[in-house]
Amino acid sequence: MIRAVESVPHVSAPVLAAYSYCEAVTGQQARNFAYGIRLLPTPKRRAMSALYAFSRRVDDIGDGDLPREVKVARLEDTRALLTRVREGGVAEDDTDPVAVALTHASQAFPVPLAGLDELIDGVQMDVRGETYETWDDLKVYCRCVAGAIGRLSLGVFGTEPGARGAERAPEYADTLGLALQLTNILRDVREDAEGGRTYLPADDLAKFGCTAGFNGPTPPEGSDFAGLVHFEVRRARALFAEGYRLLPMLDRRSGACVAAMAGIYRRLLDRIERDPEAVLRGRVSLPGREKAYVAVRGLSGLDTRHVSRRTVRRRA
Repeated sequence: MIRAVESVPHVSAPVLAAYSYCEAVTGQQARNFAYGIRLLPTPKRRAMSALYAFSRRVDDIGDGDLPREVKVARLEDTRALLTRVREGGVAEDDTDPVAVALTHASQAFPVPLAGLDELIDGVQMDVRGETYETWDDLKVYCRCVAGAIGRLSLGVFGTEPGARGAERAPEYADTLGLALQLTNILRDVREDAEGGRTYLPADDLAKFGCTAGFNGPTPPEGSDFAGLVHFEVRRARALFAEGYRLLPMLDRRSGACVAAMAGIYRRLLDRIERDPEAVLRGRVSLPGREKAYVAVRGLSGLDTRHVSRRTVRRRA
């Protein structure tokens, strides 16, 4: 059983300030993520913000316009900072608020910090400009940049005492991360192409006549772009279905957080499925009222109860 610490000792003023900084970064840079974590109790919400702020720093290095060699050096500097965090070498009065908050969070919760090393590995793949021939190849990347975040988050959430099958919780958290990342890849296919990146497997692109890429608002001539999108949507739905088995293992508010974040992405997937070419015209997103509905649905436990009933039927 994985169990997070529910009570956190008094938090000093410097640590509170560091958490406030991380929460501000999260609110400004990750609105979908922020909708989910606002459902958590304060200690868990703060810890999740610290994880996000560190992850955002790593992602920003990979996505920036710096020369490749500078990105490589900065990623290694960030890995060295992570080592300091892991070894308790960051004091409360350190000038880096993200390091201060992450240090406190990792002491308050059993967060597997090695997952952040995996994230750095994944961003290094981006810096190297790696492409992926098959889904199995792409899964390696997705596990680094998203599956690892799922496992890190599980360290904060914990599992409920006596939860059946809780030993598989990290696997389900990882799979849910893959589902979210594949949805991101579909949503951002045009934006990534303009940045010189292709994530969808080359085998899939060839199968649907899309090897020419996605540099315009219309699909490549003669391609079955809708077929490609629907194929990847089915793959993502299967990952969501497997990853959702995590929900009954979590406490109510942690389950609501996961259901809200995953629910937003599942609705994005619905929109992409209905109008595949929309991802070539601009970024597909949900209005705030729809995100709020998903959050309320998550807090009500509807998704968790649905998964629980489905699991019982499978066992029967």
